Amino acid sequence: MATTRTANAHWEGPLMGGQGTVSLDSSKVGSFEVTWPSRAEEPDGRTSPEELIAAAHSTCYSMALSHGLAGAGTPPEKVDTKAEVTFQPGEGITGIHLTVRASVPGLSAADFEKAAQNAKENCPVSKALAGTKITLDAALA
Repeated sequence: MATTRTANAHWEGPLMGGQGTVSLDSSKVGSFEVTWPSRAEEPDGRTSPEELIAAAHSTCYSMALSHGLAGAGTPPEKVDTKAEVTFQPGEGITGIHLTVRASVPGLSAADFEKAAQNAKENCPVSKALAGTKITLDAALA
């Protein structure tokens, strides 16, 4: 069964001097401020589209890796993933770097690397972002 999640953005004013909010409507977790400086300079307590993409990608990747490892008979004790989304004004998103550290009893480093690469290629967010260069640093913790 398919699911749909919803977020809404509201913006006022021009790009450089304007401001807005993004609300996570499906979960009702909250509403977050966004400005051009929070996107292209320092966050200063606000979010950006790139930070939201990083949150989605790190979560999706961790879930995909955990699922793949468990399906292979080596469920992880823990998976920690950081996603770094690089934004270049005038160019857009230029890359995403995933760093994953996991504790997986009984799994070799080589088998973990293979599972980590498979999750990178097949997690739904990676597939949705296929037009962006995605790199991976994976190691057992």
